[in-house]
Amino acid sequence: MDQLALIEEKVYKGERLTKEEGLYLLASNELLRIGKLAYSVKCRKSQNKVYYNVNRHINLTNICAARCKLCAFGCDADAPQAYIMDKEQALAIARAAVRQAPELTELHIVSALHPDRPFAYYTDIVQSIHAEFPSLHIKAFTAVEIVHFAKISGKSIAEVLTVLKTAGLRSLPGGGAEILNDRVRGLICEKKASAGEWIEVARTAHNLGLHTNATMLYGHVETPAERIDHLITLRSLQDETGGFQAFIPLPFHPENTGLANVKQSTAWENLKMLAVSRLLLDNFDHIKGFWIMLTVPIAQLSLACGVDDLDGTVVEEKIVHSAGAKTALGISKADIIALIRETGHLPVERDTLYGEVQVHREGEAV
Repeated sequence: MDQLALIEEKVYKGERLTKEEGLYLLASNELLRIGKLAYSVKCRKSQNKVYYNVNRHINLTNICAARCKLCAFGCDADAPQAYIMDKEQALAIARAAVRQAPELTELHIVSALHPDRPFAYYTDIVQSIHAEFPSLHIKAFTAVEIVHFAKISGKSIAEVLTVLKTAGLRSLPGGGAEILNDRVRGLICEKKASAGEWIEVARTAHNLGLHTNATMLYGHVETPAERIDHLITLRSLQDETGGFQAFIPLPFHPENTGLANVKQSTAWENLKMLAVSRLLLDNFDHIKGFWIMLTVPIAQLSLACGVDDLDGTVVEEKIVHSAGAKTALGISKADIIALIRETGHLPVERDTLYGEVQVHREGEAV
């Protein structure tokens, strides 16, 4: 029996894969077998359903103290493209989003690490949006931003999260994880949160009852072993807290970054990374294929490789597009339903915490 057959046997029995088996899968070119195996896990967890949500991204500022090599979004305050929203501008975006999509359930707020704005700037925006739209779920601030808030406010991570939760924060996105390895972070994002700090924020948030997502940015300077270690680190923390909702593997877009010489990962590599993530992360309920970074065609193919969530309507994504993403800034609800249906899956509109808002049966109007 070959090594892949042994892995298949373990997965079908529901047994946990090892680091060595993860490395074998990453090195293997048998994408169809690996994808089929990952799809069996997806079906076990979410049957024929594929999720999406109606959400709106808000990026409060692109002025950043970190200026990471991996990022094309952040800039200095005197750069011609620099901007920072005030509270009224953020509220205006939220109001317009609700007018345009009354079924909107989520605001996704992430930003750069502004060198001068105090912690109160962020809490005031969250509090104001929550006061006006109490039914909207505010998913905001990566673990990297939470570490930044702790440093500028002199508060602990637990205190920062508690203040934000009181203001109206309901969950955290998974960004800023990149690769949870300080060798890699020293090369690509040396001025922002360490691997240990990112993990501490996730653990603390979970202990406070705040669910989070988790990401991995791959395809730059990391090794295959560092990718697998990243997955196993997340799996171990999920064993401990159970607070992660979804994992989102993100292919690195090098254009306009300090790593512009890096060759972008291929569709083959992206599909295999998604499938391997589904197989290693046996205690995560959902694997998300972020269509903006994958492209819509690859996001559709990812549904055969273990993915069960395509994120949402987004409306105006800025960070990935600064790095050369050629996808649309947003997508309509009708279009995301159609692209799921084309793959033979059942589209399900969800809220941020995976409550089912609407199941789109075949033949039903959108």
